[in-house]
Amino acid sequence: MSTQDSIRVGKRTVAISNPDKELFPDDGITKAELIDFYRSVSRPMLTHLRGRPVAMERHPDGYGGTSFFHKDVPDYFPDWIHRQEVAKEGGTLTMAVCDDAATLAYLANQACITPHPWLSRVDRLDCPDRLIFDLDPPGEDFEIVRWTARKLGDLLTTELGLRPALMTTGSRGLHLVLLLDRRADFDTTRAFAQQVADLLATRHPDKLTTEMRKNKRRGRLYLDTQRNGYAQTSVAPYAVRARPHAPVATPLTWEELDDRRTGPQSWTLRTLPDRLSAQGDPWKGLNRCRRSLGPARRRLDALAQEDDR
Repeated sequence: MSTQDSIRVGKRTVAISNPDKELFPDDGITKAELIDFYRSVSRPMLTHLRGRPVAMERHPDGYGGTSFFHKDVPDYFPDWIHRQEVAKEGGTLTMAVCDDAATLAYLANQACITPHPWLSRVDRLDCPDRLIFDLDPPGEDFEIVRWTARKLGDLLTTELGLRPALMTTGSRGLHLVLLLDRRADFDTTRAFAQQVADLLATRHPDKLTTEMRKNKRRGRLYLDTQRNGYAQTSVAPYAVRARPHAPVATPLTWEELDDRRTGPQSWTLRTLPDRLSAQGDPWKGLNRCRRSLGPARRRLDALAQEDDR
């Protein structure tokens, strides 16, 4: 565990302040341990962070204390951290881009427990290369999430010809992630995600819904596609969550979905490195699953017409 005032990460020296500060006091997990964790998972994690603006979820008083989302880059950030100016309503914003392990360590030193990257990259901010379905249980029963992920995965794969990936969020549910070829803009991808959700909810109206108002859901799981808009973010794969015991958003194989031991918080900051060492990264080679939405949109339109008959 790093306890010194600075560490060498690649070609950079990263200053460490208050390394013994406990960010997860229930488990004695310090800032130094958080930094070491992110260094240990930087290789697979950076494949999902490079080239993307990042919103920083910062917890200077630990996960149970005051927190805030930090989007703009403070003046005191070192010059070697990449920056990107992005458009926002009424102006622009300059955000950090986490392109290397040194930046990841630096953000952790800022008590950024969870980095939240954009779904698009800086060279084409208006065209996402990821689409996300966010599945959280309506209550505490994770089995409905497991069932929904399987149904949604089958629809996307078997009927639409796509290759979704699966991960725990480290919070309450699962994400299904589609890698895209960046030919479609956010309006197109968001509309596609909503159409998929509507179709699945129509097929299973007793269990699933796309109703945004909680009082209208009647205990059904909400198929959340709201992250698929410009400037929206999503929790990064391998990111630590600000919850008891430091759970980690963990990529899965589809076979693991059927293992009843697999839950949304199955792996933590202290157990995830052993999983990586023993099993490797389940998402290695994920770029081969990248697809265009064009053929899938045509199939989806046809399916919707068939189901309306």
